Amino acid sequence: MRVSGFAPWQQRIYDQACESIDAGRLAHGLLFCGPANLGKRAVAERLARRLLCRDRGADGEPCGRCRACQLLSAGTHPDFAVVSFVPNREGTRMRTEIVIEQIRELSEKLTLTPQYGEAQVAIIDPADAVNHAACNALLKTLEEPVPGRYLWLVSAHPARLPATIRSRCQKLEFRLPPQAEATAWLAAQGHPQTSAAEALDAARGHPGLADAWLRDGALKLRREVANDLTRLRRGEIAALETAQRWTADEDAGLRLRFAADLVLAEAAGLTDPARTRSLAAWFDAANRTRDLLRTTVRADLAVADLLLSWRGDAARTAGSGR
Repeated sequence: MRVSGFAPWQQRIYDQACESIDAGRLAHGLLFCGPANLGKRAVAERLARRLLCRDRGADGEPCGRCRACQLLSAGTHPDFAVVSFVPNREGTRMRTEIVIEQIRELSEKLTLTPQYGEAQVAIIDPADAVNHAACNALLKTLEEPVPGRYLWLVSAHPARLPATIRSRCQKLEFRLPPQAEATAWLAAQGHPQTSAAEALDAARGHPGLADAWLRDGALKLRREVANDLTRLRRGEIAALETAQRWTADEDAGLRLRFAADLVLAEAAGLTDPARTRSLAAWFDAANRTRDLLRTTVRADLAVADLLLSWRGDAARTAGSGR
């Protein structure tokens, strides 16, 4: 059955999992993996509804009316849990990893008798944020499955998970859809064809990312970054002033991502090996600088160094007659 609001690539994964449920072949551990912004968590939650509903329809879909469905909608179902980031001990900020106490608590919960029906479902998102100590506890839970208990991992970076954990999960892999399908989906979201095509190209064929950028104005930001790089190359604006502007809000990391992508696209169209190598080196430097923004380094100075190297490279290129 077609699920309202699902993109075609979500529906394909959902249908695949439903076949496993109906055939009694659904694994205790599932790994929902693939690029971010493709709706992995939404599919996992819909599957949980299908498993936990007490009055499923003839097509196997959740009724939406029973007590279990009502509790799921309210976020209070006792047999459903989501493990993600929580505040630190002081309550001053959110943790950046999932710790062993969370996994131990979840493991204990999965040993209890379900309060409704015969199933319990737990989702860990993002699973690649589970720290080393917690991974050991998680592995033990995966190795000792209890009938009717389902432990589902959601990750955009599955390679960061230990191989021992990945090997104990049935993989449901989300992939970028064909361009025609992605374009049609973006049009169905109400985006004009020209803007959708530009966003999809910028997002390297990723429809979820393109949709997000179209909705939050990031595509306009990308155009501004392209303009700044051109003007820097011509010497029309100063590197330090531009760096201060790029780091004045929370979009500094996104600007650097766009800058790196734009330079990569430029390099792809060149035949001059020296210039291609130069752009590739700057691409790497831009990504390193983006990583630096997560540290205590002065963001404006780090970005200023990067933009000065861009301006210097442009001057050397002009001086060489290229």
